[in-house]
Amino acid sequence: MADTKSLLDNHEFIVSLARYAEGQEGYSEAAVRKRFRLPDDVWQGLGNDEELVEAIEAEKVRRIRNGATARERAQQLFAKAPDVLGNILNDDSASPRHRIEASKELRTVAANGPEAAPQQEERFQITIILSADERIKIDRDLGKIDPHDGMTIDHAPQRLPAAKGDDEPW
Repeated sequence: MADTKSLLDNHEFIVSLARYAEGQEGYSEAAVRKRFRLPDDVWQGLGNDEELVEAIEAEKVRRIRNGATARERAQQLFAKAPDVLGNILNDDSASPRHRIEASKELRTVAANGPEAAPQQEERFQITIILSADERIKIDRDLGKIDPHDGMTIDHAPQRLPAAKGDDEPW
């Protein structure tokens, strides 16, 4: 089982087997075996490796908790949406309202590039707390920043109070 030990360290392999166990589209037994070039004897032995089975189960739980499983399933279903909307749009017996709504949705799906994304104002904020009632707050748009624009903290160095018996400066 030396082969399964090396596969156990391959995160991509663990994720692929988790997707296979979830029934994800494109992750059939044949596809996984072909992708990782697994012969029959290794494939049969995978189920007997408890450590590998536990790693796959842990990955499935992790993917469910972080939403990866639902997101991937939704993406697969969404890929079929243009066909369904196209059928509604081309169906002469469908209500005109439904046909118009289908055309609007198709237009939205067709324009999903970065230029179609809404503009988001990106900013950065820095807050420096100097004391209980003194703060410096910087709130700027992200982009090119003029180094001479903004606040400069000028502060003259001060001597520390002398400790008892210590007459030396600094």
